Amino acid sequence: MDLVLLIGSGAVGKMTVGQELRKITDFRLFHNHMLFEPVLEVFGYRDGALVERLRDVLFDAFLQSNYKGMIFTIMWAFDLQSDWDYVEKITKRFEETGGTVYYVELVADREVRLQRNHTENRLLNKASKRDLSVSDDRLIREETKYRLVSLEGEISSPNYLRIDNTNLEPDVVAKMIKDHFHLPDATGIELFNRVKLEPVREDELEQVHQMQVESFMPLYEIYQDEGSPAIEPLERIKRRAAVPNRQYFFIVKDGARVGVINLGHNDPNEKKVSFISPIFILPRYQNRGLGYVAIQKAFEMFPEVTTWKLETILQEERNCHLYEKCGFVRVGEEKIINDKMTLIDYELMKE
Repeated sequence: MDLVLLIGSGAVGKMTVGQELRKITDFRLFHNHMLFEPVLEVFGYRDGALVERLRDVLFDAFLQSNYKGMIFTIMWAFDLQSDWDYVEKITKRFEETGGTVYYVELVADREVRLQRNHTENRLLNKASKRDLSVSDDRLIREETKYRLVSLEGEISSPNYLRIDNTNLEPDVVAKMIKDHFHLPDATGIELFNRVKLEPVREDELEQVHQMQVESFMPLYEIYQDEGSPAIEPLERIKRRAAVPNRQYFFIVKDGARVGVINLGHNDPNEKKVSFISPIFILPRYQNRGLGYVAIQKAFEMFPEVTTWKLETILQEERNCHLYEKCGFVRVGEEKIINDKMTLIDYELMKE
């Protein structure tokens, strides 16, 4: 796993640049105050040793995740051997996974940094900075007590970049970092990690029915098809759920039930072929990539399935695009339901 180490003096913009870099990569942001603030809130003072222990626990867990990398911010006192040792310790942890550590040093004039010390985003994320007089004095004290800017050539890594961001916007700096180190684009892995498929219990089928009606009613109002899931009775959902080789799952994002997917086959002995029927996302959560993620989760959950099948409305171009994006191809003949609606079959065969 890779690491982008954002280095710089107080209020130089490490966190803000990290926030922008997170938006355009699959790297997650871990800025120092994410742990400083809760420890300070609980204990009433900064406990550096405790923060370091908590940080180690977080690093351990993160290195087991499927993210591409982390963005970590640090104020590095170059005249303290303990800081050099700590940076080396972090570097080794990421390099031992086969990852690369990128060192990005931000520098900016003190006057600009003092202005940034008062910005809304900084104060929102760092409660300990809200006493502005104390915060300003601490910023000046830190840079007069320690050497917080490296000397030329002092960071010898080939993956080192120094940026004077005195007059640069954070998103511009983030793009400079991404382009310089050829960091990978964002791929949606964050959404994938936030979505889960949770089995539906028998006593939850009524909720499935309510969600299904809400999700399909807009289509029924357009096409008026008698087979619409919007007018399907609860008893039919119960019969489908009772089939031994079929299972309803709630599509859950951040703990909220945003949709439903039904997977399986009407033949209890069929393990290689599976239907997706139905799949739906509640209207208020549509167009957020959740259907795509749910289908990918289904593929991951049932690796033994070699053929996936589903049916959709030809006139619903967004649905067709979704399934084709997932790898499905059209098969069979079109089925004309009425003068407004045609059903088509899709199939995906895995090697």
